[in-house]
Amino acid sequence: MYYKIGERLEEIKPKNFENLKYQYVAVISSEEWIKNNKKFSMGMEWDINLDEITDTHVEVNIDSLTGTFSIPSRKNTSGPRHNFAFALDEKGIVFVDDEGFAGRLIDKLVKSKRYLNPCLERFLYDFLEGIIHRDYKIIEQYDAKLDQIEKDVLDDDSTGSIRELTDIRSELRDLRIHYAQLMDLSQELEENENSFFKEDNERYFHLVFQRVQSLHEMTSSLADYTSHIRDLNQAQIDMKQNKIMTILTVVTSVFMPLTLITGWYGMNFVHMPELSQPLAYPIVIAVCILIAVACLVFFKVKKWL
Repeated sequence: MYYKIGERLEEIKPKNFENLKYQYVAVISSEEWIKNNKKFSMGMEWDINLDEITDTHVEVNIDSLTGTFSIPSRKNTSGPRHNFAFALDEKGIVFVDDEGFAGRLIDKLVKSKRYLNPCLERFLYDFLEGIIHRDYKIIEQYDAKLDQIEKDVLDDDSTGSIRELTDIRSELRDLRIHYAQLMDLSQELEENENSFFKEDNERYFHLVFQRVQSLHEMTSSLADYTSHIRDLNQAQIDMKQNKIMTILTVVTSVFMPLTLITGWYGMNFVHMPELSQPLAYPIVIAVCILIAVACLVFFKVKKWL
C-alpha cells in the first residue's frame, strides 16, 4: 500500500518515487522490498530479515535512516511481538512488514487523521503515538491489579496473588525496555543528523519522547511497587513464623517446670516423705496448675502472648 501525505493519507499508485512532489508512506512485504527497493532511491543496500528482529532502534546512514520495531503485544506482553522494519529519507518512509501490524496502524490513521500541516514528521508523530496510545489505560489496569494484590497480602489471602505478581513484574520489565528503546528512537529522530526533517517540526519527536518517558517512569514506579508488595508479603510470612515460634516458646516455658516436677517424682526413691501423705498428690497437682497459670500471667504482662 502506498499513501500520499496530504490533508489526509491518500492511497496512491506511483510508478516512480524519485521525482514525487509530495512525501509518501509505503507499506510492503519483505519480498516486495527485495524486488523493488531500488525504486525508492534511498542510496543503500539493506538486507533485512524480519525473523531476526529483537528490538526497536534506528540507524543513521548517509542517505537514509533504517531501523526496526519490536512491539510487545498489549494482550500478552510476554508473548510473540509485532516485528517490522522501516527505511526513510526526506521523500518518505517505507515500512517492511509481513505481519500487517504497521498496515493496520496506518489504516486507522487514514480513517481518523486530517492534517493542517501535512508532513512526514507529523505522520511519524501520529504513527508512534498510535503504538502507545492505549498504554496509559493498560498501566492503570496494572496499578489496579497491584492494589488488589496488596490488599490480598494484607488479608492473608495471597496464595494465587503472588504468582500473578511475578507475571506482572515480568510484563512491566518488558514494557519498560520497550519504552526505553522508543525513547532512544525518538531522540535519534529529533537529532535529525541527515537534515531530513524541518527544524520547526522536530518538536513532534520531542513530544513523543516526553510521552514515552512518562510511560517509562510509570512502569518503573509500578515495578518498584511490585518489589514493595513482595517485601510486604515476606514480612507477613515472617510475622506468622515469629508468632508460631512465640507460641512454641511459651508452651515450652510453661511445661519446663512441670517436666522438672514429673522427672523429680518419677525417680524410684523409697524415702520420699510426701509419698506417704494422703494430700501429697492433690498438692502437687495444685502446684503444677499454679506454676502454669503464673507463667501464662507473666507472659501476658510482658505482652509475649
